[in-house]
Amino acid sequence: MTRKITVLGSLNADTILHISRLPKQGETMAMNNASTAPGGKGANQAVAAARMGAQTKFVGAVGQDQNGEMMLAALQANVVDSTHVQKLANIGTGSAYILLEEDGNNTILIHGGANQALTVSDAQNASEAIAAADVLVAQFETPLEVTLKAFEIAKQNGVFTILNPAPAKQGIPTELLELTDLIIPNETEAEIITGIAVSDDASMEENARKFRELGVQNLIITVGARGAYYSTINGAGFVPAFKVDAVDTTAAGDTFIGTLASQLELDLSNVIEAIRFSNRASSITVQGPGALPSIPNLEQVKQALASKES
Repeated sequence: MTRKITVLGSLNADTILHISRLPKQGETMAMNNASTAPGGKGANQAVAAARMGAQTKFVGAVGQDQNGEMMLAALQANVVDSTHVQKLANIGTGSAYILLEEDGNNTILIHGGANQALTVSDAQNASEAIAAADVLVAQFETPLEVTLKAFEIAKQNGVFTILNPAPAKQGIPTELLELTDLIIPNETEAEIITGIAVSDDASMEENARKFRELGVQNLIITVGARGAYYSTINGAGFVPAFKVDAVDTTAAGDTFIGTLASQLELDLSNVIEAIRFSNRASSITVQGPGALPSIPNLEQVKQALASKES
């Protein structure tokens, strides 16, 4: 049966600035290149899920501008239902400025724009799309109160909820965490939320205990090129990443989350297999430039897993 996923999240026009390294304070430095592409955590996660074969719907907002049209076209091209994407007047589409270094690492600056104009009413108006899903995915690039309302609707209808707490913030409302079935931060985000640096197995286990105290029983921490740690009601462990030469790490985490949402059994019984599959998808993403353009489809991931390099 086809997995049904609804994503509540951000739609950003990404401006990618190709640089040799980050400039020092006060330094003027030439760029190697610049480009624009559709992105945003929400869009990336939705497209990843759709390319893995999930029936995907989106709840979000864009401005009535050229970037908004680009984002809507990107969703439609990837068969993501944009019925609940608002086109707002007098506010621009969200944007991100990605400083991409030669080694593939990036630093990202975000302007929320229309993403931050989403309202609780928008979540309520999308209640049918949320209730009909198997999985609801959200991040922190849209207002917190909208995510909370969406998660309330989801849990009232037995929908599995995945929270990507990015950009990370302290003091996440307890009521939101208690409505979260699975939280997926990276190591930096986990430290911001719990105050516990992720450095080794013991610190990851300590993070899991802290998240349980905060109200979330199931946790996956993505740890970049190392892989992903999981702690769920079924056990804990670490699934290593696939070693590749990274060109651009933009959207690697989003690819992981969208793919995981499409592959994870809702009783978490296949968490190791789902993480390994999602790690493989991310390893393909980092080998190409840009966000959406680099996200693989289901067949590409299957072929990569079947290859001798795996």
